[in-house]
Order: sequence, then C-alpha cells, then structure tokens
Amino acid sequence: MSRPGEIAGNQLRAFVERIEYIEEEIKGLNESKKEIFDEAKGEGYDVKILKEVIRLRKQDKKERDEHESLLDIYLNAIETAEPQLVAAE
Repeated sequence: MSRPGEIAGNQLRAFVERIEYIEEEIKGLNESKKEIFDEAKGEGYDVKILKEVIRLRKQDKKERDEHESLLDIYLNAIETAEPQLVAAE
C-alpha cells in the first residue's frame, strides 16, 4: 500500500498492461474483420451494403421498422414537393 499522495506503481502498471493487451486483441479482431470484408468483396458482394445489413441487424425489429417508415415518408415528401427556385444574390 502506498502512502497518501503516492501512486501505487505495481497496480498502475497492471492496469496499463491489461489495457494494452485488450488494445492488441482489438487490433487483431479488426484485422480479421477487414479480411472477411475483403473476402466478401472478392466474391462479388458490395461491402458498403454488407456493413448496412450488419448495422440494421443490430437494431430490434420495431426500431428498424420505424426507421424504414420515416425514410419512406421523407423520400416521398421530397419527391412530391415542388422545386424551389433559389434567387441569385
């Protein structure tokens, strides 16, 4: 145990080393994920769409349905709106 005002070096080192270990694991997982996307792209899949599918699957059905409904409403509103002329200044 350290005295008041001192830093417990061993405990601090343990925290830092644990975080560094996790960061290395994350780096490895991100590299693996990139390899999977590259493989999918090589098979002809659109990676941008694949990422969108993954994002949507994380949402619950109600949230996803609400999002899709609002998207349809907004797109329909834009398509049916009269074009606005912007005056040149």
